[in-house]
Amino acid sequence: MIQPATKIVDQEPAAPAGAIDLGQLARMTFGDRSLEREVLQLFDRQAAILIERMRGTNAAAIGALAHTLKGSAGSIGAAGVVYAAAAIEQAAGAGERDIAIDRLADAIDEVRAAIAGLLAH
Repeated sequence: MIQPATKIVDQEPAAPAGAIDLGQLARMTFGDRSLEREVLQLFDRQAAILIERMRGTNAAAIGALAHTLKGSAGSIGAAGVVYAAAAIEQAAGAGERDIAIDRLADAIDEVRAAIAGLLAH
């Protein structure tokens, strides 16, 4: 049975203590702090660009953008963004997709705030 995308987001597992799984980030960057900072900065910029593009394009392009964002988010351990992007990929119609994009935007805002905090140190 196929679940509506909004149900998938509602059922997402609890994220690690923060918006970013720092263990996943460290594994991905081999514990290199400088590389961690660079990867976080890249994700921060990419996420802002992709969510903006999603709001003004067609369904096929939205799915591709969500897929790209899902992969990037997975690499830094941003589970909330991964689940929200997956919901967009599985959205059945425009209304459901719009809701999923709003939820993705919220998840991105949370991760971008966490990144700002990490980069401030």
